[in-house]
Amino acid sequence: MGRYAREPDNATKSCKARGSNLRVHFKNTCETANAIRKMPLKRAVAYLKNVVEHKECVPFRRFNGGVGRCAQAKQFGTTQGRWPKKSAEFLLQLLRNAESNADYSGLDVDRLVVEHIQVNRAPCLRRRTYRAHGRINPYMSCPCHIELWLTEGESAPETPKKAGKKKGTAEKKKTAVAAH
Repeated sequence: MGRYAREPDNATKSCKARGSNLRVHFKNTCETANAIRKMPLKRAVAYLKNVVEHKECVPFRRFNGGVGRCAQAKQFGTTQGRWPKKSAEFLLQLLRNAESNADYSGLDVDRLVVEHIQVNRAPCLRRRTYRAHGRINPYMSCPCHIELWLTEGESAPETPKKAGKKKGTAEKKKTAVAAH
């Protein structure tokens, strides 16, 4: 078994999963992994299923040359997004593997969070494509290595409650005029 890039702080509350030399595009997988980092496990699984069904997109922030714009990317604060189906399916398999490892270790599956996920380039695989006038060009694939670990959170994630209603600019102007 290979070495992970880093180890969890509390190994008894964590579970790992990894895949090596996976035949899935590195750049798409990197963006998909960045989208699910720090997500609760159940939300990450639901999100990846939505990506496969084109209900939610993966925001492309770094490897975004030539990536088209989509309205679904607005929820992430960007304009470019895609639906990398194969990357989402590979990550779903790894999350299921990590979940079964957590279940075997006796961790609470409902409290798991994707604490660490990392995608590295694997050695490129070569094929050839035949061109006009007897030439041959390379036809490369860019596979990747994926490693992740899930950590048991302190408690179930809660939604923050708003303390009070914020005043809009129109209300601020009214109070400023009334004060003068």
